[in-house]
Amino acid sequence: MERKTKINALDDKQEILITREFDLPVELLFKAYIEAEIVEQWMGTKVLKLENKKHGSYQFETSDPKGNVVLKMNGVIHEIISNQKITRTFEMENTPFEVQLEFLQFEKLTDETSKLNMHVIYKSVAVRDQILKLPFAQGINMAHNRLQDILNQKTTNHDN
Repeated sequence: MERKTKINALDDKQEILITREFDLPVELLFKAYIEAEIVEQWMGTKVLKLENKKHGSYQFETSDPKGNVVLKMNGVIHEIISNQKITRTFEMENTPFEVQLEFLQFEKLTDETSKLNMHVIYKSVAVRDQILKLPFAQGINMAHNRLQDILNQKTTNHDN
């Protein structure tokens, strides 16, 4: 069963709601957001720093095939509760987009399935609308598909 990432953006709101159900236990889904090796695989980026604690920070860097850095992302983790939630800021360096606030909630549906709810708040409706004009929805859906595939492989390999 293929599950797609859903993005809900109401008119005149400076926020979006992103939801995705995964065929993964909630512990494994949460691990995909806090373990650098897994983050690098599904996000297709290099993790320079990932401090999973209150007031910890993170820094990611994406390069093109020639090794040129094309995107740097960073933020501060404000709250982290294992297998439940992460509250953090997110910033793309050297872009016109300002810092956004992200509330990630990890929900256990069954022992083998879980749901990610992301509430993202932007500085303004205009900024949010600019982000939505990018291939944002395609990108996050592709990343979530990779997350599902990579963790499925890990659990399959682990079981053998």
